[in-house]
Amino acid sequence: MESLYLPKKAKILKNKSLTASENLFEIELEGGKSLGHKPGQFVEVSVFGVGEAPISVSSSPTKKKTFELVVRKTGNVTNALHAAKVGDTIGIRGPFGTHFPYDELEGKDLLFVAGGIGLVPAKSFIDYAIENKKKYGKITLLFGAKSPAERLFINELGRWKEQIELHETVDKGDASWKGNTGVITTLFPKIDINPKNTYAIVVGPPIMYKFVLIECKKKEIPDDQVIVSLERRMKCGVGKCGHCQMNGVYVCQKGPVFKYSEIKPLEEAL
Repeated sequence: MESLYLPKKAKILKNKSLTASENLFEIELEGGKSLGHKPGQFVEVSVFGVGEAPISVSSSPTKKKTFELVVRKTGNVTNALHAAKVGDTIGIRGPFGTHFPYDELEGKDLLFVAGGIGLVPAKSFIDYAIENKKKYGKITLLFGAKSPAERLFINELGRWKEQIELHETVDKGDASWKGNTGVITTLFPKIDINPKNTYAIVVGPPIMYKFVLIECKKKEIPDDQVIVSLERRMKCGVGKCGHCQMNGVYVCQKGPVFKYSEIKPLEEAL
């Protein structure tokens, strides 16, 4: 059996800038082995001699030979990754964590609500759902960014707009921005859903959850039909460091994907 603690060697095939802070990486495991992830899972990325960091997988699990990560430049490891060159070797542990229940949600309407870099883990499920549209009902995406310059996956957003219902907003626009301006909750009045058949997949910064959950309640979506990701709490990935612990629950083992009804009683969760 493969060790949870030993990284597998992998090669960087692409290092592309998406914004001033985020880069997209295409990664290939040594020997061309499939990562075998499910939407919503994460991996531990090692830069040898520097350290490792947990990063959500952004590509669909149908992409077998390689996988994609989006890395925000925030510290020693992520700075080193941004400076890496195509062909460089890194380490990968995982995939780890629970996943968005893409199989259980077949036949359901999907409402994705993604704020900022929360679009990264959501994208894995969005791409999968679009590739398998016949398995799902109506697919809707609400995406919010701080500014037009911080919008992720601009090419994909254009493609998705032709395939699903998509609404975007930015907190503060500029001269070039012609879309909605305001926080992500300002998009909820634009959508019409069937709450009995709709599952909301919510991923974003901590402050966003409180207000999005209020909007979900207004739309009469039951708590057990709201799915959230707490991937921001990850550290070691295997329940050893305690960094992700909330009220005795290790998020890297029980999460990062939860039904809201599961974590609602936990004070530290949101």
